[in-house]
Amino acid sequence: MKIYQLNVYRGPCTILSDLSLDIPQGKWSSIIGPNGAGKSSLLQTMMGLLKCDGSIMIDEENISTIAKKDLAKKIAWLDQASNTSDEFGESLSVYDTVMLGRLPHQGWLHIPSQSDHAVVEQALQQTDAWHLRQRPLQTLSGGERQRVLLARLLAVDSDILLMDEPLANLDPPHQADFLKWQGNLLAQGKTLVTVLHEIHFALRADYVIMLNKGKLHFQGSSQDPATHQALISLFDGRIHLEKLGGDWVALPN
Repeated sequence: MKIYQLNVYRGPCTILSDLSLDIPQGKWSSIIGPNGAGKSSLLQTMMGLLKCDGSIMIDEENISTIAKKDLAKKIAWLDQASNTSDEFGESLSVYDTVMLGRLPHQGWLHIPSQSDHAVVEQALQQTDAWHLRQRPLQTLSGGERQRVLLARLLAVDSDILLMDEPLANLDPPHQADFLKWQGNLLAQGKTLVTVLHEIHFALRADYVIMLNKGKLHFQGSSQDPATHQALISLFDGRIHLEKLGGDWVALPN
């Protein structure tokens, strides 16, 4: 996915300006930045949901020319707001919520196929939510609901997965599971883009994209010393990085 000279607007305000990015195919890129940097807006624009100038290309095709249903097959999105919204209604079950991820692959009034059911079951098993399948979504805890929404994301089976705060409300064991899911998806050749506040998890990605005040601050390999210096600069020197085992962690100064 390539982004050229992107300008994004919310009403009269410019949220992102003159942003150009090259997001590597088949790799994991994490997006980091202070509050209000434009991270969520970038993902929403990549889904074609916000007004913008510039271009976003997938396989040399501008997303503005791709039919919405076809785009939904190419890109799946986990919205930061989904975990707290009432968009699913009071009675929609966990199973039916995850089945919504299959809609881009189904026709009008289509009855889910055996393949659809198999994909939904696999996604729920992967996210440790199969035992919740008959529960109404609105009765779940925040962490349980997040796992269900991650299952819905997996059920789309798209090549590009955009995730806004995917670790929200997950306990440490399920955070560890998330890293395993990422590895499995990368092994399948998927392209992953995550917005994360947890810097130690963000540095597990292959590449790091840093935004600040709606502009690109830096983009580079997570293991590059230049990336680490840019990260410290991004947060005005208020953090430092330490190696813990094979991972980098950010600590406050």
